[in-house]
This record gives sequence, structure tokens and C-alpha cells, in this order.
Amino acid sequence: MAELDTAKFEEFISAYPIYEYRILDTSDLSVATRVRQICRQECERYGSTWACPPAVGTLEECEKRIRSYGKAVFFSSVAEVSDLMNMQEMLSTRDAHEDLTTEVAGFLKEQGFDTFTLSTESCDICETCAYTQGEPCRFPERMHPCLESHGVVVSEIVEKEHMEYNLGGNTILWFSMVLYRAA
Repeated sequence: MAELDTAKFEEFISAYPIYEYRILDTSDLSVATRVRQICRQECERYGSTWACPPAVGTLEECEKRIRSYGKAVFFSSVAEVSDLMNMQEMLSTRDAHEDLTTEVAGFLKEQGFDTFTLSTESCDICETCAYTQGEPCRFPERMHPCLESHGVVVSEIVEKEHMEYNLGGNTILWFSMVLYRAA
């Protein structure tokens, strides 16, 4: 596999508000059934978008997809809000992280890598997802399935990699993962 030029990557990310990042081997990532159970039982987006189960495939298919990429950039960005209990305000900070995620994936593509992006929550590009009408995704290049849709347990990665998960106060940490392999 072609290696990521980490010096070039460091130079690239220094221009962006990435709080922390790690380069991971996808073989070290765990995919957990319990995450899918939470999706099915507790998430209102389950079954309503291309970014969530069951549209993303079975857990086995998701794990196979993750493993087909040798490496991943896992990173976070920080947002501040006036009130953590204000879900609308909290979610309004997500777009900046999604833009950042797209920039990281774009950089990796420019370096000659094939990428697959997993990001925050579920996609909200369209007011009504084409999935609910049995149609293909309207923006497959912009849509990032959520990490949890693929059974990824963010808190486990954060703990294993000695990253911050909660900064306290009225701050939010958003997480994304851009998987990559030689194109």
C-alpha cells in the first residue's frame, strides 16, 4: 500500500481546525453489533436515509468495506455552543465539521488514494432522503454515512488512542474517519 506522506498531511491539516487526529490501521478497528442495536432501537433516522442502517448494508458488509481500506485518518473538531441542551444549536455546528471532513477526504484523493468517509450523525443534505422513495442517493459523493452505521464505537477508539472525548463546558467534539487505500 502506498504510504501517506505524514509531513505533507501535517502541513495540510495545520490550515484547518482539526483538534486531534490519528492514523489508524483498519485491522485494529472493532465493529460492534451493539451499536447497530442502538441504531435500530433508539435512532429516529434508522431506515430513513442512505447514511444509516439498513441502507448501508449488513454489519458484515460494513466491516468488510472498512477492512478493504488499509488505513484511516480519525479526527475531531471542536464547536462551542451557548447551551448543550439546545439540540438545534448543537446540530447547527455540524456543517463546519462536515466541510472539514470533505476537505480531508479531498486531500487524500489528491494524494492518489481511494477514500471512503464515515462521519457524524446521519446525512441531512436533502430535506427528504431519496431512500424513503426507493431511489438512489442524489449526492453519493457528498453523503457521508455515520460512523455508528458501520458499527464503529467512537469512544473505544478515543480511549485506545488517548484522545479527548469530552472537553467540558459548552463544547462539542465532532468525529470523522476517512478510510484510504492506494487507488
